[in-house]
Amino acid sequence: MASVLTNIAQAAHSAAAAMLSAAQIEAGEPIPQKPIKEEDPERSITLDLSGKNIILGVPGAFTPPCSSQVPQYIADYDKFKAKGVKNIYVVAVNDVFVVKAWKEKLAPRGTGVRFIADDKGEFTSSVGLLFDASGLLGSPRSKRYVIVAQDGNVDFIAVEEQPANITSTAANVVIAQL
Repeated sequence: MASVLTNIAQAAHSAAAAMLSAAQIEAGEPIPQKPIKEEDPERSITLDLSGKNIILGVPGAFTPPCSSQVPQYIADYDKFKAKGVKNIYVVAVNDVFVVKAWKEKLAPRGTGVRFIADDKGEFTSSVGLLFDASGLLGSPRSKRYVIVAQDGNVDFIAVEEQPANITSTAANVVIAQL
């Protein structure tokens, strides 16, 4: 009986992830404005996408691949700024408390990189980049992706085929695209 319930729960997670996720956003399309959180769990905001911005989607705060990828964006922050980037947003489908603690761990002296909690997965789903990660992370999560946005539209998008891979979404690769 327990295995039947487990299988039903897993199927429900997969179905929820599939239903929640729109078609994957493509270059030239506008980026939907959906509620996200940055510092305050009581206050939803939307991303300021005026000018050139980077959106880095990661499967989970504190996971080893994500915790190895983001520090290079922090280290290269000035290189991104020199290329005309206004904001770098790191977006995770986690609650704001987890994302804030992760930021403090990765950048204890602070950073201009903005860490964003997509606590309900609404933003990630709206850009079609939600996937069923319930087997490893317990719930639907963000695919690993990077979007270079210009005035609210997708200028460039790269999505890793495997969530643990960091190739096309590595900071140095993105800088070279700018």
